[in-house]
Amino acid sequence: MLGGGISTQSITEVYGEFRTGKTQLCHTLCVIAQLPDDQGGASGRVAYIDTEGTFRPDRIRDIAERFGVDSDMVKDNILCGRAWSSEQQCEMLVDLAVRFVEDRTYKLLIVDSVMNLFRQDYSGRGELSERQQRLNQFLARLQKLAEEFNIAVVLTNQVQADPGAAAMFAAASSAKPVGGHILAHASATRIQLRKGRGEERIAKLNDSPDMPEAEATYTLKSGGWEDVQ
Repeated sequence: MLGGGISTQSITEVYGEFRTGKTQLCHTLCVIAQLPDDQGGASGRVAYIDTEGTFRPDRIRDIAERFGVDSDMVKDNILCGRAWSSEQQCEMLVDLAVRFVEDRTYKLLIVDSVMNLFRQDYSGRGELSERQQRLNQFLARLQKLAEEFNIAVVLTNQVQADPGAAAMFAAASSAKPVGGHILAHASATRIQLRKGRGEERIAKLNDSPDMPEAEATYTLKSGGWEDVQ
């Protein structure tokens, strides 16, 4: 669906409702990014900004075992930081810029999830303008890191009800990603996750600079994301 993986030097946004596998995808990417090039990886380290407290080292272990790689080594190559406020989330990018200068082996930066703390810190209606301004600054820094250090950036995002879409198209998804036009504009690639039949989940490529719209079906296992054949 992505024609060879997550693009470097740009932002990929993955959005969907609860239990569609956003964080599971992030954990899977943490392992895949470290695989050799001939196995679809990037032979690199991963930086991970966790805003919801959902990063699980034991899940990394299970996924590493599935791919046949040493789980301790994989975990050692993941730099994970917990952000408790949107301000701290922004400050982490400054720290990461220094880290990336010192260590050029980082290939992937994950933010799970990008809007959680911004929504918490700027919850009032009168604060929306300031929130979007701060969000814009954060995304600009992210894009600069992606380009300067040739890394892939993956953001997860929450969704909210879109009554307009529900009224116009009964069959269409009535949930839209939060963050407004600023986040939509910053994300070069946007992937929507939704629930399918039973345990199946569906990933839809909605926006991409070089790939057509496409869908893929997957399931969530202890070993991470698995494609449905």
